[in-house]
Parts: sequence; C-alpha cells; structure tokens
Amino acid sequence: MGLLSKKDTKLIKDPLLDDNPITIQVLGICSALAITAQLKPSIVMAVSVIFVLGMGNVVISLMRNIIPSKIRIIVQLIVVATLVIIVDQVLKAFAYSLSKELSVFIGLIITNCIIMGRFEAFALGNGPWRSFLDGIGNALGYGVILIIVGFFRELLGSGTLFGIKVLGDSVEKTGLYAIGYENNGFMVLPPMALIVVGIIIWVQRSKNKALIEEN
Repeated sequence: MGLLSKKDTKLIKDPLLDDNPITIQVLGICSALAITAQLKPSIVMAVSVIFVLGMGNVVISLMRNIIPSKIRIIVQLIVVATLVIIVDQVLKAFAYSLSKELSVFIGLIITNCIIMGRFEAFALGNGPWRSFLDGIGNALGYGVILIIVGFFRELLGSGTLFGIKVLGDSVEKTGLYAIGYENNGFMVLPPMALIVVGIIIWVQRSKNKALIEEN
C-alpha cells in the first residue's frame, strides 16, 4: 500500500482542480489582487500560506478534543497568528527587501478565509495526517492561482519575470520591443488581477460542465 490512499490523494488533488479555493469557492481573492503584480511575491505568499495552513491544520487537529467550542475561533486565530509571525520573522531575517515589499499582506494571512475555513470545516473533525494533507492541498490550490496570475501580470505588464527582462529592452527597443510591442501598464494595476482570475475561472468551468451546473 502506498503512503497515500485514494481518499488522501483526493484531499490534495481536488483543491488543485475541481474544488479550487479561489476559482471555485471564490475565497482568498484579496491577496490575489494585492500581491500578484510580480511573480516573486506571488510565490513567497504561496509558500507562506502552504506553511501556515499545513501546520495550522495539524495543530488544530491535535487540539480538537480539548478546545472548548465557545472559544474555538479565538484558539484558531492564536494558532494562525503565531504561524504568521514565524513566517514574517523568517522573511525579515533572510529576505528583508521582499518582506518590505509584501508589507502588511503577510500579516493579513491571519484573516485569510481559506485558512479559517479549513480549520473549521476539516481540522476540527479529522486526524492530524488527513488535516495536514487537506491544508497542503488547499494551500497549493490557492498558490497555483497566485503564481499563474503573477506570471502573466509581470510578463505582460513589465516584460520581466523575477525582475529579469525576458521580452527585450523597452528603452533600447530590443527583442519584441523592436517590432513595436509595448508593455500593458494596466496589467500591473489591481483590477487586472481580478480580470485574470475571472479568465481562469471561465476557462476552468468551461472545461467542466459539471462544475457549471453545480455552482
């Protein structure tokens, strides 16, 4: 028997495809709008949420039988806040410039409804291993969308990826710029993130008519 059963595998695969937290559940949209103008912050935010949600689900699962129901939300907030502080301190220690670029958005992971939703809907009713897989799956589903949006916004808006010019030099008119290509400045504005997410939702749902009927 493999490490993951079919049910366990489903916990990771479903949020990536048929039950994506952003494109299907329409959660976590705020960070998709705020930090996806460039690819690097998108990846860092994705990794941060993977750590917070994966570890947070495990902690809540381990504590689920001793948490009084009346204060469970407070306990969940304390757990997620502690993990976010760890992420914030690690970024400040090893990637200070990126930490400044992300600014308050790392702290806003605390209020990410995907995280609180998984604590409430899954971790409180399942064991640590399955809760860990659920957290990783949902965080990966969230992160993949952020990375896709960040990729296209930086590429089409600035002509770069990770700050490296990949379409040529817009000043010296090399690469695509030599044949008249111009960066789309609208791509780096927050409204374009919503449009790109909307396009991803349309593409995903058009490929799965069952999702259209269900949602």
